[in-house]
Amino acid sequence: MSSDIIKKFQQANLLLNNNAYAEIRGNDDYDYLINELIQYVEENENDQYIITTQTIRNYQEHERQRIHEAIIENPKTREIRAKQETPYEIVLDVTNKSYTDGDIQDLNKYFNSRYDKLKKIIQQNPEFKKINELKTTKTNIDNLHAIGIVNSINNTKNGHKIVEIEDPTGTGSVIIIKDNEDLMNASQSLVKDEIIGVSGSTNGNLIRADEIVHPGIQRRNIEKPMDFSIVFLSDVHIGSKQFDEHAFNKFIKWINGNYGSEKQQDLANDVKYLVIGGDLVDGIGIYPNQEKELKIKDIYQQYEEAGRLLGDITDIPIILSPGNHDATRLAEPQPAITEKYAKDLCNQKNIEMVSNPTVVNLDNIKVEVYHGRSFDDIVMALNYSHAETDKIMKLLLEKRHLAPIYGERTPLASEFEDYLVIDEVPDVLHTGHVHINSHVKYKGVHMLNSGTFQKQTEFQKIYNIVPTVGQVPILSHGTFQMLDFRSD
Repeated sequence: MSSDIIKKFQQANLLLNNNAYAEIRGNDDYDYLINELIQYVEENENDQYIITTQTIRNYQEHERQRIHEAIIENPKTREIRAKQETPYEIVLDVTNKSYTDGDIQDLNKYFNSRYDKLKKIIQQNPEFKKINELKTTKTNIDNLHAIGIVNSINNTKNGHKIVEIEDPTGTGSVIIIKDNEDLMNASQSLVKDEIIGVSGSTNGNLIRADEIVHPGIQRRNIEKPMDFSIVFLSDVHIGSKQFDEHAFNKFIKWINGNYGSEKQQDLANDVKYLVIGGDLVDGIGIYPNQEKELKIKDIYQQYEEAGRLLGDITDIPIILSPGNHDATRLAEPQPAITEKYAKDLCNQKNIEMVSNPTVVNLDNIKVEVYHGRSFDDIVMALNYSHAETDKIMKLLLEKRHLAPIYGERTPLASEFEDYLVIDEVPDVLHTGHVHINSHVKYKGVHMLNSGTFQKQTEFQKIYNIVPTVGQVPILSHGTFQMLDFRSD
């Protein structure tokens, strides 16, 4: 170990005296301390070539001053925001609305809720106004229309596809003939537990599909008026060693009108809302050996640091929804983060703690916020990559469900009501989780993923996931913009 410590400083052209060496060696996480000391010396004491205990004290004092540094709002920004109105409404927040005992009856209620909600949406299609119950498909029906939940998807040895669907009356086996190329291609995006409509015919044994219908969304031809800007963040991961604090401080300075070009500062002055879509902190015990990658190893201290950073933003509403790294239950829908863990954040007057998912109406712009844990299931089921966030969001909009697959990596609570159904089409679908920034407008809906402020982790290196760090999406007057706060 001693040779490793000395070698690391030598590689940075630094020497190490005996007392400093003893203190560093006695640190539980000396690798991280070494990297921090080297970076501190390079940025603040570049004429230093010997690391002493005084160097360590100087570094620690620098950290204390950094932690207590306040970023003051630009007077011009404060004046503008003092005059602007920021009306908003929480349309969906499941906090304190979660009812389940976890038994089989609750599971039945959950899936009945999902079926009933999505059936109503599919029946907006005139062809499905009148449907055949699946119990009646055991006889010959030439013009059949049925709605069911997908139980299983299998391929036959002849290359056809068999999809078993179920409704409250029974089950039916749907065959998709391989010669129907368009339908076969369309069926590649089917997943278990989603609700679909099927039109075709049955001989009393198999339902031969002519068309598969998803709940879907209608194309929006008229743009909503929007004379302000909304900023979107997620996956900040405060507490992680890989949290890019320099980039995040630039962002805080910008939103307070103190950073960037004149054009960028004008954009900051136009911001009326900040939406955070989960994983504000890195959490504790989220995955094996996470403690080795934590700078702040206490969940309460992580939220204290988050409160310090967000506490510098005081004049605009902040909508804060949790993710799978936050201190709330893991099963979705997740209730809001509570004062037990995040007292400073909960007491900040302009912060609105909401659930995951949530729907908010920001001055007539409806935003659906979902952290995006279900992306993992879609990637596995359909052989997508995590970088294809636009493709995944489009899929969820067409299925009208934020987490259609049940019982895989995404834990879903068997609520009496399925709150992950997309009941009404939003103006903006905001997701996170995968740490990769994207934006696509689909049928009039802005689909965006807000990337991350966490640099590449060891886990991401294994799976070749390259995060987009410090790139902040902004919806300004109906147009997508991106600001880059990367520190390197």
